[in-house]
Amino acid sequence: MKHIVARSKVWGGTQLIEALSKRSDHEFILVDQKSSLTSDYLGKLKPRYIFFPHWSHIIPSELYEHHECIIFHMTDLPFGRGGSPLQNLISRGIYETQISALRCVKELDAGPIYFKRALSLHGTAQEIYMRASVIIEDMIISLIENSPVPQEQSGEPVVFKRRNKDDGNI
Repeated sequence: MKHIVARSKVWGGTQLIEALSKRSDHEFILVDQKSSLTSDYLGKLKPRYIFFPHWSHIIPSELYEHHECIIFHMTDLPFGRGGSPLQNLISRGIYETQISALRCVKELDAGPIYFKRALSLHGTAQEIYMRASVIIEDMIISLIENSPVPQEQSGEPVVFKRRNKDDGNI
């Protein structure tokens, strides 16, 4: 069975593909360019899942309407929907969170949740992202082995705004 791992950041790339391939007999294909995720390309591959670790682009509806697209978001959803989750959490003094595995839908970070895993936000950004990559690897293996049914989010959403350089160092 084939799966796509799409990432737009350094984290979650080649090393993740290699680790997943060692742990599973499934085929994992890395896509690191937004422009590569086309209906034609995906139609030829016919992936079971498209995983989005460390992705920072809006996912087109043609993808999530025809494929099971799973996003990994670094907050305990529905708290922290939106951009710059790591920076927004730390700027609020939050150093323990969850990585939420959720199904992609039209509304940003609002899809049903497959499951969540704890993540510490102590240390440098690089250390945090490396810890997150290991957790996401485990989550992907669990998703392909168990095919869980996602559950709708419950609770009042809190939406984060994407931070930029003008928001200062944290």
